[in-house]
Amino acid sequence: MAAPFSGGCACGAVRYECSAEPLMMGNCHCRDCQRASGGPFVSIVAVPKDALKITGEVKYHEVKADSGDPIKRGFCGKCGSRLFGFPAAPFIGVSAGSLDDPSWYRPTFDIYTSSAQPWDYMNPELAKFPKMPPM
Repeated sequence: MAAPFSGGCACGAVRYECSAEPLMMGNCHCRDCQRASGGPFVSIVAVPKDALKITGEVKYHEVKADSGDPIKRGFCGKCGSRLFGFPAAPFIGVSAGSLDDPSWYRPTFDIYTSSAQPWDYMNPELAKFPKMPPM
């Protein structure tokens, strides 16, 4: 994947462009991500905070992540599309489903597998971590 890349919400009111290569890509199976996505996991593209330019009105909801740290979930205030996760880290998690071209998304890990649902099929080729991997 070559930067820049872009994406946005379902209605087009929120758009973003990233000027940097992704730091990492993976799937989070924590209960908070399950609730936020309505599915078994959230697929994220982690990018440096200063490389993401966001336009439009983003609404935020802060929760305590499974790690115990706060995380802000960013979504479109008009259509409700989940777009971003702002963890207590120097990166932003961009929802892979919001990319203009999600075909280049290539996860390399599954995290919070201890919370994965028994009916969720996980790619056996990806690295697995019961919680967060060592940073």
